[in-house]
Amino acid sequence: MAEFSLAERATAAGFALGWRAGRAFDTSPARVLFDAAADLGWRRDGPGASQLRANLRRVVGPEFSERDLDALTRRGLRSYARYFREVFWMPSARPDVVAGRTRMNGAANVDIVRQRGQGVICALPHTGNWDAAAVAYLARFGGPLTVVAERLRPESLYRRFQTYRESLGMSVLPLTGGERPSAHLLATTLRAGGTVSLVCDRDLGSSGVPVSLFGRMITVPPGPALLAVQTGAALIPTLPGFEGDDWSLAFLPEVVVDGPDAPKRLRHKVTQAMQQVVDQFATGIVNAPQDWHMVQRLWQEDLEPASTGRSSR
Repeated sequence: MAEFSLAERATAAGFALGWRAGRAFDTSPARVLFDAAADLGWRRDGPGASQLRANLRRVVGPEFSERDLDALTRRGLRSYARYFREVFWMPSARPDVVAGRTRMNGAANVDIVRQRGQGVICALPHTGNWDAAAVAYLARFGGPLTVVAERLRPESLYRRFQTYRESLGMSVLPLTGGERPSAHLLATTLRAGGTVSLVCDRDLGSSGVPVSLFGRMITVPPGPALLAVQTGAALIPTLPGFEGDDWSLAFLPEVVVDGPDAPKRLRHKVTQAMQQVVDQFATGIVNAPQDWHMVQRLWQEDLEPASTGRSSR
């Protein structure tokens, strides 16, 4: 039997209580409370806050003042806290209300693909609220929409997140430990003309491909581009965000993975495509850096000799 730490059990219990409270999190007191919690984390400058600050420095560059970076980090932690507050509220929200409050850009990029009968691969960074983005996507384009979820500890927390996302209309596959390989199931969905949503600005495995982000090397999962090659689905970088108290969702231009100018070798082809995806991510992140919730080490120079941490998102 797996052993779970006190912190893991407390986290699972906290999420369980949060989902029970539901609508209480879409209130002014809840917003004040979550902002206050974010500000406390900012003042304490723990590992997550400190890493977010270091990551944002890479985004804004050396010319950005320390004072402005402090303020940006505080806004970033508030944005991240907002995401978790909305996680608790979203199951009680009406899908048409969420969709109506989402400003969608670039929908024609998806319409064209779906009119061709192709599957759609939405490649996302850790920005905004992708659960709200999924609700808006389903309202606009219909399903099925399949996502892959990291296997959290304890198992009860993973199951709760699975139930939560399924309640919003998504089909959820585990990143690891499923009855069948997730790649096979994703390919089946795409060949049938469905949509797959993959968060891919951080590599959780050992098969990542090297790309440059803000002038420094990271590795990212090859899955989105590899699935595009294997199934003929369209690879569309997709950027969820916040728009005041509402949300935004931008569908960026399709990345052509297997075109006439693509490299012949599969790994080179996949790497080139993922670099184009990350380049589009970077443009969106620069426009709203506070909504990029990257609180882990990301760049290769930061990971050596340290190992990556894991997220509960």
